[in-house]
Amino acid sequence: MFALRLLWRDWRGGELGVLASSIVIAVAIVTGISLFADRLQQGIVAQSSSFLAADRVLQSPRPVDQLWLQQAEKVGLQQAEVLSFQSMVYAGEAVDAPMQLASVKAVSDSYPLRGQLDVSDEAFGVSVKTTASPPRGEVWLDPRLLPLMDLKIGESLFVGEAKLLISKVVVNEPDRGGNGFGFGARVLMNIADIPATDIVQPGSRVEYRYLFSGDASLLSSYGEWLKVQMQPSHKWLNLKDTQPRISQSLQRAEQFLLLAGAMGVGLAGIAIALAARRYSERHYDYVAMMKSLGATSARVMRIYIGNLLLLALIALLVGCGLGWFIQEMFIRILQDYFDVTSMPEVTLRPFIIGSVTALVCLLAFALPPLLSLQGASPLRVLRRDLPNSGLSNVVTYGIGVVGIGLLMFWYSANLTLTLAVLAGVGLTFVIVGAVAWYLLRGTAKVGMQAGSSWRLALASMRRRGFQNAIQSVIFSLAIMLLLLLALIRSSLIEEWQVQLPEGTPNHFLVNVAENEVTSLRTLLATNQLESEPIYPMVRGRLTQVNDEAVAKRASKTDPSAQNSLDRELNLSWSDNLPSDNIIVDGEWWSEGSTAPEVSMEKSLAQRLQINVGDKMEFLIGSERLVVTVTSIRELDWDTMKPNFYMLFPSGLLNQYPATYMTSFYLPSEQKRFLNQFLRDFPTITVIEMDSVIKQIRTIITQVSSAVELVLGLIIVSGLLVLIASVQASLDSRYQESAVLRTLGAKRELVLGSLVIEFSSLGLLAGFLAAFSAELSVYGLQEYLLRMEYVFHPWVWLAGPVVGAILIGTAGYVTCRKVVNTPPIEVLREL
Repeated sequence: MFALRLLWRDWRGGELGVLASSIVIAVAIVTGISLFADRLQQGIVAQSSSFLAADRVLQSPRPVDQLWLQQAEKVGLQQAEVLSFQSMVYAGEAVDAPMQLASVKAVSDSYPLRGQLDVSDEAFGVSVKTTASPPRGEVWLDPRLLPLMDLKIGESLFVGEAKLLISKVVVNEPDRGGNGFGFGARVLMNIADIPATDIVQPGSRVEYRYLFSGDASLLSSYGEWLKVQMQPSHKWLNLKDTQPRISQSLQRAEQFLLLAGAMGVGLAGIAIALAARRYSERHYDYVAMMKSLGATSARVMRIYIGNLLLLALIALLVGCGLGWFIQEMFIRILQDYFDVTSMPEVTLRPFIIGSVTALVCLLAFALPPLLSLQGASPLRVLRRDLPNSGLSNVVTYGIGVVGIGLLMFWYSANLTLTLAVLAGVGLTFVIVGAVAWYLLRGTAKVGMQAGSSWRLALASMRRRGFQNAIQSVIFSLAIMLLLLLALIRSSLIEEWQVQLPEGTPNHFLVNVAENEVTSLRTLLATNQLESEPIYPMVRGRLTQVNDEAVAKRASKTDPSAQNSLDRELNLSWSDNLPSDNIIVDGEWWSEGSTAPEVSMEKSLAQRLQINVGDKMEFLIGSERLVVTVTSIRELDWDTMKPNFYMLFPSGLLNQYPATYMTSFYLPSEQKRFLNQFLRDFPTITVIEMDSVIKQIRTIITQVSSAVELVLGLIIVSGLLVLIASVQASLDSRYQESAVLRTLGAKRELVLGSLVIEFSSLGLLAGFLAAFSAELSVYGLQEYLLRMEYVFHPWVWLAGPVVGAILIGTAGYVTCRKVVNTPPIEVLREL
């Protein structure tokens, strides 16, 4: 009961507020982010299933062995089959009946296994969701095909030799765009009607997709079995393969959350250490009194450690509850993008992580200062000037550094991240400490020339030179971590937004004939539609590099590169280097060159270990072409612009038959332009990327909101550090204030000097924090997040200003009690 009364007294006295709040924040950050990361990962899996219309997809250019499908059925997996190809479709049997090149997709009755289709009973009408697929004898059409071919619901469409009833309009499919024939005007039909079309013949260019869904362990074991049977032309697909941009955005967001969580725990740990140290220092006299009355050191430790554990338990429960609330906010932010109902229930693992975090914070940050209480001498009852014995500062801080390092590594599972943060903190401590100590030593001379409040403040800074230097380091660390997170958050969001700015090309045109190029340019210009350059394309296969078979070379250098080489590549030519391509090695050719040379894309060159000067052989049709690599290009595949692995001089490939392609931006209000376009160019394939771009922008917006939410939580941790650091010097400030006011100093003079002192420390700490944050963000962006570093001028202004305002305000709010306490009350305790 005595221990509980002591705990209650300390709580009511306000001595445990920062300590408890810091534990709560540390647990809440770790628990909330862990809960969110776990459920987000499951949400990604569920959402990837929607993108694929299944959990996994086997893609093949030809029908697979039926034994593979029987094995899937044997292990208990659900299956569906999709067959895709391009074909002309007709509105009737008459010679002059409207016709259109369409992307035909034939599906089995069980399609889709995951996700839903959006369908309507009229063109451009209100859509509804369904898990059904077209029954046999019926067909569902893209809404723009109806006016384009002058058709209505209930009429017939001819696909090859088959006459099919148009029963619905298909607005969207979950796996739209997941295959090579997924773009263009859609015709969705039942796979049982394919034989009646008489279209699919030996040698036809058809893509087969076999969909599978079921328990994750069953899919994993089946996938391992399947990979042994697969040929290079087969692909076993998941989200990363089908939606790499979304996968990368989520991966970087997860890295940011881990980084933020690690820094948040670090900030909370610093606050815990400061609060625990002040708590122990204020209890030296009380412990000395207890010992003078017969209490042993062991009993004293049992009382204080027991109270600490009880406080930690209460803080743990509150922190876990707050963590659960945080992850619920994360989930609500993303609920428009993820199917929240498909996410798993909350598990115990994140709460265990939060509990371990609380335990480590106590052992590393709170326990060392409290252990020093057992060294308090009973003589302090009579002699207040006796030094406080206990653990040295080196040991105390060393335990804290080791504890926070282990906690960061265990939490993030990323050694690079842990070492980068610790190195940044260590560098900041050394540099900031040295600079702060040097600058604070010069305040005496300045103080002599200043007014009274300034003189008092600067003299105080000089008198507490070492203590203020340490305090400046703590302030700088807190501000640095906040600036660092703000910089990375801004860089993440800016990079995401730059990837897909407004006006990004959202429609591709392929299969353009040479005699259509001029009229195509005219039509786009007439409708004021800006397009990328129109590039020619010749299909060719890379066969040899330096007289070595490319398949053999790929197997030795990078087997994953084989996916880019086991098919024909799109080869193009240009006299000018594309605007968004950068030459990283070699030189671009002169205009009009007919030399046998090629410019190669950087990533493929690295995977095949190809350098400038190497010889490459291509098979184009039945002819072989040998060229020399004269340059290596770096490009961004995510720009929605035409890009090519191989570019040749214009005079080298123009003897081969070619088709052309380009991309352009079409505003949503001009969408009906496509109907007229396809009437004028019925053989050109239009690949509509606007829905894909919208999907990507949605996830970027939602993930950005989650990033901003966690940044707000880290700011709270930073403020706790500032408050705890200010409170650490309160006792000596009580005494100074009492002496000054006894000697006649006014309340406003003392309070003004405190504000000036803390604002000056904040200004100094903010400037040094800006330097450290800029240096740290360079390392993190270059080596962890794999992002291009950009200098941030604003941080050099924001750091000092934010530091002065935050620390000045924290000092004012915390120290008001110093000047409001009557001097007689303080002097009686001396």
